[in-house]
Amino acid sequence: MSRKVAVGEDRKGRGRCDSSDTLRERFAIWVLRALSHLPLSLAHHLGTCIGWLMLKLPNRQRRNALINIRLCFPRLDGVHALAFRRRSFLEYGKTYSEIAYLWFRPVRQVLSLVRGVSGGELLRRDDGRGVIVLSPHLGAWELTGLYLSAQGPTTTFYKPQPMLDRLIREVRGRAGAELVPIDRRGIRELVQALGRGEYVGILPDQEPRVTPGSVFAPFFGVPALTMLLINRLARKTGARVIFLFAERLPRARGFHLHCLPTPVGIDSEDETIGATALNQGIENAVEVCPEQYLWAYKRFRKRPPGMPNLYQGPL
Repeated sequence: MSRKVAVGEDRKGRGRCDSSDTLRERFAIWVLRALSHLPLSLAHHLGTCIGWLMLKLPNRQRRNALINIRLCFPRLDGVHALAFRRRSFLEYGKTYSEIAYLWFRPVRQVLSLVRGVSGGELLRRDDGRGVIVLSPHLGAWELTGLYLSAQGPTTTFYKPQPMLDRLIREVRGRAGAELVPIDRRGIRELVQALGRGEYVGILPDQEPRVTPGSVFAPFFGVPALTMLLINRLARKTGARVIFLFAERLPRARGFHLHCLPTPVGIDSEDETIGATALNQGIENAVEVCPEQYLWAYKRFRKRPPGMPNLYQGPL
């Protein structure tokens, strides 16, 4: 049986792209492959430089991050809020500069970067129940997904991308994960996977595009449109729900994985209580390494009726 041919390779391993790939995608894949040869220390140094540059140039990410930090940590004065943003942007740059390394290096080499796992017993599936594993945009979430799929059968909720879609599906699935789209068919497959006692991976902190299937619940005390999918899956299947994320260690020493339990109420019949417990669990994870959260994301883009748009003003 012939092996599966990787995106960007022919059967001899030479660089190749299908004719359906755009020129921009070809160039992006070439850049990523080139960057993947950098040692992790150099990749992180590059990310630090990228983050520093983003802090110096006016841009929406810089503005949005400061808005989020001031909202979520109102006790920080102006100087400390700016210092927090600076630290977060240095980590923000590393998040993206390390992607090529995590995507293209061999699975065994990438997983060898895991220096320890706290709360790993929460990943056990010896009771026959499926496990819903929530991985926020915190630390190295690409490593988190790879680690999870290496622990056992995993089905991951996945948002199709306009660019590099085939590559992303391949690299995220190279340790055995099954990626399913965010639609009704994908939800059915998640339910089936949980029924088989498997893992299901979900990014829990994305803002839903539509209000059906979501409610406003506090996130660091700020109303945030929050998905109800996790609450409904937990109630329907009886699956356990946990958090898993990879904290980036200083000086490119690798990553430490954290497994955290979810707060009581994640499977409540009251969906607002379930959404509130979900956001509290994300907060608990963020508090472990707050600078490594994706503060530039417009988490509060949709607002309750009558409340003003937050993401405006000078860059």
